Amino acid sequence: MSSIPIRVLVVDDSPYMRKVIKEMLEMSPVIEVVATAYDGRDALDKVTQFLPDVVVLDLEMPVLDGIGFLRAQAERFRLPVVICSIHDENSEKALIALEAGAVEFVHKPSALANEQIFGIEENLIEKVYIAANVRLEKMLLTPPAPGSALTAAPTKGMVDAIVIGISTGGPQALRQLVPVLPKSFPVPIAMVLHMPVGFTGPFAERLNGVSAIEVMEAREGDEMKPGRALLAPAGRHLSLIKRYDKKVVAHLDINPSNTYHRPSVDVLFRSAADVYGGRLLGVVMTGMGNEGTIGSGWIKAGGGLIYVESEQSCVVYGMPRSVVEAGLADNIFPLERMALALIEIA
Repeated sequence: MSSIPIRVLVVDDSPYMRKVIKEMLEMSPVIEVVATAYDGRDALDKVTQFLPDVVVLDLEMPVLDGIGFLRAQAERFRLPVVICSIHDENSEKALIALEAGAVEFVHKPSALANEQIFGIEENLIEKVYIAANVRLEKMLLTPPAPGSALTAAPTKGMVDAIVIGISTGGPQALRQLVPVLPKSFPVPIAMVLHMPVGFTGPFAERLNGVSAIEVMEAREGDEMKPGRALLAPAGRHLSLIKRYDKKVVAHLDINPSNTYHRPSVDVLFRSAADVYGGRLLGVVMTGMGNEGTIGSGWIKAGGGLIYVESEQSCVVYGMPRSVVEAGLADNIFPLERMALALIEIA
């Protein structure tokens, strides 16, 4: 980590939460909380005054809420924003915040569970560090218009399924990628996106609403079918298994328990390699860390192919870089070219 501190502005309408979040963040030697703000309007003034590197933002606030701050700030200049809010009951608003340019989301315990607040310390510090390293110009991509799916002449494809692993910047990237796949897309897709529990279902519904193919949060036993994309539910691993009738279906499990992420890209990739062998394409896209590298190795060992998103379009060039440096990438595409690449190989 850099010795230069990450300057953070904390925005929350609760004086107690401002104090606690400040204390948690400053447990890290690389984070300095330079100011706090009590609502979105105050935050706009504090941004101008202190020029923070990252904003930690509540969503529910008087005068100007978190969404209002994001939109107003975006008209001035872009800042990495980590949402820290209570939104089990209103994940829709948090998804709107991510679409408006927020980088990451941390679930904040309710006012009735204040003793649990310090349990988010490690997660919050990690998300602030990630936010400080994103490339903001890649965060707000214009989503394709409904009905703008690409078309390609039908050909006999090289793969029978596609698996995708993605993390930071993932909601924005998938909204750019999936809606341009045609309704006749001939192979099934399974995806792992790192999101908090309670968010993958609403995100899949929103993505389905703007896509030609069917997008759904995976349930136990859901079949992998052409024109369908299954999204792993947050908190459970998604594996693919072949049933006695030869159909490939989703299996959800909390095990293995020793993975850093649940769901894990590596768990999905390995299971898919076991089922599809050399007729599988793995795709590793924007994200921090090396998730997907081990799984890509399994796909390659089974004769499958690996595509990665190029550095030029990644919000965070971590996961793809790890795959490339391991010598596992068969092809590299920018996000705006990835959909056509998938159509061509499928």
